[in-house]
Amino acid sequence: MKEFDIVALGELNVDLILNQIEGQPEIGKEKFAGEMTLTLGSSTAIFAANAAALGSRVAFCGMIGNDSFGDLVETSLRNKGVDTRYLIRQNKYATGATICMSYDEDRANLTYQGAMDYMSLSDINPELFIKTKHIHISSIFMQSGVRRDLKKILMLCNENGVTTSLDSQWDPKETWQLDYKEILPMLTVFMPNETELKFLTRSNTLEEAVEKIRPYANAAVIKCGSRGSLLLQKGKPDRLQAALLNTRVVDCIGAGDSFNSGFISQLAAGKPLELCQQYGNMTGAVNTTAAGGTTAFTSREDVERIGKERFGWTIQ
Repeated sequence: MKEFDIVALGELNVDLILNQIEGQPEIGKEKFAGEMTLTLGSSTAIFAANAAALGSRVAFCGMIGNDSFGDLVETSLRNKGVDTRYLIRQNKYATGATICMSYDEDRANLTYQGAMDYMSLSDINPELFIKTKHIHISSIFMQSGVRRDLKKILMLCNENGVTTSLDSQWDPKETWQLDYKEILPMLTVFMPNETELKFLTRSNTLEEAVEKIRPYANAAVIKCGSRGSLLLQKGKPDRLQAALLNTRVVDCIGAGDSFNSGFISQLAAGKPLELCQQYGNMTGAVNTTAAGGTTAFTSREDVERIGKERFGWTIQ
């Protein structure tokens, strides 16, 4: 029996969210914001918190500073039911932070990577590769150390019979330096959205991008927004699962991460990928019924109830 179903390996930071801002920032001038919120940030944290809410035993491995922001990150994860014993507290680097400036339906973000950029394989406790069924890796372009050691990390997972998933997320530098031909054969499932996949493969269309990764991916699930998700598996026809559309969206923050949490929670439970895809579509939709990336995820029972009542979803 493994101690964990899932270990989330990814970026950690706080979000300083500013709302009701009086105009755009200007050099040499000061502006007022009417509201401020300081909260746990990062896509991988949303994934971990929601997977834990769905009943998976989740631990997080990430690097934070020995500072007040690091305390907030650790306490917030623990309050979400995520095991924090493998967080790496670092004196040399500060905890990462993102300033989110909200303007109506859009945001301008500015991120200080801090400690997250320095974590590498040498910092990761090797017992994690023995104690978990699955390792989910995310936001590698925010973590140069993890990206550099990605192949070695995946090799250790494979050697220990640990299934793996990767959601590379957006590249802030927009260089998209990831050798997918080398990495995808080592993954259990690749989980980009369609925009990221097109940039990663230097493709103009989703169809072109899919054909470029097809020879290398064991499996991939591509998040396509309002069109749903596309599942690729070796030896099987592609499977497009229609989205469960919400006509009363509160916001879409963390919808992709919530899809990941549903998909991987089912994968770690041994479910077929087709059912993982259906469940991921449901959890992504439920995410849009409440503000923020984790508010709708109080328990598996509540999430499945919302899925049934709001979207007509049924357990397969």
